[in-house]
Amino acid sequence: MPYQRLRRRATLGLLGAAALGLAASSAAPPRPGPVVPGPGGRRPPPRGRGRRPPPPPPVDTPQPGPMDLCPVCGMIVSKYPAWIATVLWNDGRAHHFDGAKDLFKFLHQLPKYAPGRRAQDIRTIGVTEFYGLRRVDARRSRYVVGSDVLGPMGHEFVPLASGEDARDFSKDHKGQRTLGFADIDAAWPERLDAGRFDPGKS
Repeated sequence: MPYQRLRRRATLGLLGAAALGLAASSAAPPRPGPVVPGPGGRRPPPRGRGRRPPPPPPVDTPQPGPMDLCPVCGMIVSKYPAWIATVLWNDGRAHHFDGAKDLFKFLHQLPKYAPGRRAQDIRTIGVTEFYGLRRVDARRSRYVVGSDVLGPMGHEFVPLASGEDARDFSKDHKGQRTLGFADIDAAWPERLDAGRFDPGKS
């Protein structure tokens, strides 16, 4: 067989194999990409753990100014957008915090941190939920303690928008307890400051 005909057949064979390879690769299912962390190293909840209810609507609270200080610890709140908590009063004024722990200290010691203010004058309390980084109703949120996620002031009440998110977060970040808003009494922030997560220990 002439040399040119052999070379032509070999070239056609190579082209056919390449075409088959391209068809197979295009038919293969795409590989999932890596989970890209969000601000502060946060990420969306793990998938495949059941259908989730729709997230609660965000609450309407003002943003802290660039130099607004936390009334409890004195830190600049705007430096920690992933942890902001806010108390909005009926008169339109607001107090901002660099984490839920200082928020609860404030709420349990109003005469110390906000003389003349009363709990019944609070219009809205917002916290920044961990996964979506949205401001949600603090009274409806869940809080995980004892996890490997630390806030600006150390151990924190990490806010989660739902019980499902709280369970996922606890699995992924070694959370030790999940609390509701009403569960957090005046002693809980002191326990967190001391690194204790058992309500039976003072």
